[in-house]
Amino acid sequence: MAEHVAILGGTGALGYGLALRLGGAGVQVTIGSREEGRARAAAERAAATVPHGRFDGALNEHAAAGAGTIVVLTVPFASHAATLRAIAPALREGQIVLDATVPLAPAVGGRPTHLLGVWHGSAAQQTRALVPAHAGVVSALHTISAADLEELDRDLGQDTLVCGDVRAEKATVMELLGLLPGLRAIDAGRLETSRITESLTPLLIGLNIRNRTHTGIRITGLD
Repeated sequence: MAEHVAILGGTGALGYGLALRLGGAGVQVTIGSREEGRARAAAERAAATVPHGRFDGALNEHAAAGAGTIVVLTVPFASHAATLRAIAPALREGQIVLDATVPLAPAVGGRPTHLLGVWHGSAAQQTRALVPAHAGVVSALHTISAADLEELDRDLGQDTLVCGDVRAEKATVMELLGLLPGLRAIDAGRLETSRITESLTPLLIGLNIRNRTHTGIRITGLD
């Protein structure tokens, strides 16, 4: 089990909510940002919200270098490639990049209900192309609402689809995500399947806008 996780882009809504949940579950969390001051401020807010948690803040590359097995990427797609290039030299052999990025159209001034085409096939496949071969890449968390994560008393009651090419890496990520109350992590296949799982995000955003709620997914028929 990863005992020290870095969340890059952890000052954003999804990353911050995930930091709160993991911190509440006993995981040491470093919140990463392009601005160290913002990262430290977010860590202080998290510590005030979850007093028994262990939080600190750092530049993204320093957060990645100091993390244990898992480095979570929760940055907007507009800064996806730049962030990966910045942290690539810091990634050690055996570390896993857990990519929650979705290539939404606001990255180019479009609507959040629209998905961008990615040359590599998906954001996660772009990550695979930009990080060293000695680091693993797994994708997940595309359908989890940041608002739900920040409601710490709420049982999530939903699933997240996990994609990756190495079963052991997926198992490590699924074990971490299993610490979040009510979240079931499901192995959805190879990393290339991320192009499908990432496309669920704009669908759910549209549902949320029309129904003024926070939707998630639940896969039936599994034990």
